[in-house]
Amino acid sequence: MYPSVSKVVPNEDFTLAIVFDNGEDGILNMKPYLSFGVFQRIREYEHFKRVRVAFDTIEWDSGVDLDPEFVYGKCKMKTHA
Repeated sequence: MYPSVSKVVPNEDFTLAIVFDNGEDGILNMKPYLSFGVFQRIREYEHFKRVRVAFDTIEWDSGVDLDPEFVYGKCKMKTHA
């Protein structure tokens, strides 16, 4: 079982700042995926920035969503001192 997404904030460089319900947070870089399949729908920042938390993961109003396992697995976690 993977932690649920509790907050997502889009950044202008096509990364997402994500906070999980277990207290972890990190950055998900979406740039490598924007040329493929449904992700082409969010290649423009106007569409990309419309991301939101949906259930335990994230989605866009264009119909694109991500598997929570992918979000957690690909997120570069921040280290807290």
